[in-house]
Amino acid sequence: MRPLAYMLVGLLTTSAAPALAEVTFDGFLQGLYGGRLDRNNPTATEQTASETRMQLRVQHYGSDAEFFGRLDFVYDGADTSRYDWELREGYFKFRLGSNFDFKIGRQVLTWGTGDLIFINDVFAKDYRSFFVGRDDQYLKAPQNALRAEYYSPLGELTLIWTPRFEPNRLPTGSRLSYYNPFVPGIVGTGWSPMYYFEAALPAPEFKNGELAARFSRSVGGFQTALYAYHGFYKNPVGAVAVMVDDTTMFYEPYYPRLNVFGASIRGQVAGGILWLEGGYLDSRDDPDGDNPLVQNSSVTGTAGFERQVATNLTANLQWQLDYMLDYDAFTAQQPQALFIRDEVRHLLTSRLTKLAWSENLTLSAFGFYSPSDEDAYIRLAASYKYSDEVTMAVGGNMFSGRHVNTEFGQFQKNDNVYLKLTYYYF
Repeated sequence: MRPLAYMLVGLLTTSAAPALAEVTFDGFLQGLYGGRLDRNNPTATEQTASETRMQLRVQHYGSDAEFFGRLDFVYDGADTSRYDWELREGYFKFRLGSNFDFKIGRQVLTWGTGDLIFINDVFAKDYRSFFVGRDDQYLKAPQNALRAEYYSPLGELTLIWTPRFEPNRLPTGSRLSYYNPFVPGIVGTGWSPMYYFEAALPAPEFKNGELAARFSRSVGGFQTALYAYHGFYKNPVGAVAVMVDDTTMFYEPYYPRLNVFGASIRGQVAGGILWLEGGYLDSRDDPDGDNPLVQNSSVTGTAGFERQVATNLTANLQWQLDYMLDYDAFTAQQPQALFIRDEVRHLLTSRLTKLAWSENLTLSAFGFYSPSDEDAYIRLAASYKYSDEVTMAVGGNMFSGRHVNTEFGQFQKNDNVYLKLTYYYF
């Protein structure tokens, strides 16, 4: 681990030569400790987080090129004591002429307009971090990619190629339980490790790379964009039946192929910010919706509005609709003992953010509620900036659901609280 870290810092520093004064180093040291509240959770540990994390950032900005590295070292003792490290970002960015920008390497990618609702943002997410209280930056998982941008009077065209598919990071049952459709029920490694099925990634072939495109431009004060994506679902929402012998069969999860086509618009309206986003998710492995083991195609859209409603108090509201195509074929093949989602799934979200004590104290609440699935998820956090270097935070994640196989209902045993202390060094 140490040789790799030193080599990274050395390479970035050398690349930034000859002007060492233009290279900057910063980062933070952080302790995060959290525990679950439900004693009936079938996980192997009551701790959702028990880690010490050090992040090192190295950056150099020049007139023609940019280098950036972000490296995390972690000691994690929540379930088994172990040391780990991750290169979260390590890229080289340069300009070719006056119209082209290129970014090559490990990077965090994001686009779209929704607030924690992702339609055209098809880049990998880390929900393990999101559900236990790690910083918001850890919701976006890094991936190795080539990003090219072309600027013209008509607008900006962005192409992103990820040679190796990068999936979402989902709960595995060790700290956070989840719903396993093949049990069926909520499972964790405290119950039985055998219930965790890790889907195999698509074969490392050129045809299995991910390609994403966006064309954006400003129209009358509004930011508009068109999107396209060719790749795979980020969650293993497909399965294939595998025969062991003449009488034994099991189901193996996998990542079905996916196309996404969408659009968005965002701008100032009525003293606040309005956004609209929509997309068509084309399930390429189940075009007729008649395979009960593969996700159906769908059309989805969201509308949101945010504004300051009082001094240092900001609020927003979002509404998402997800319309499943070929719904009759889907319902005809579902087990009647389980909850079957509606043809149109509704999701409402709201975020409240309050600043106090000379804006050193930040109170925030974010709620998800689906009236169609009858489930909810609430994130609460309070962060106090003690000094420029020291920040303290407490928070919690609360889940509820009437059914165990809905998006948030499957995590209903994972309610947890956490404490976080961060020291920033500059």
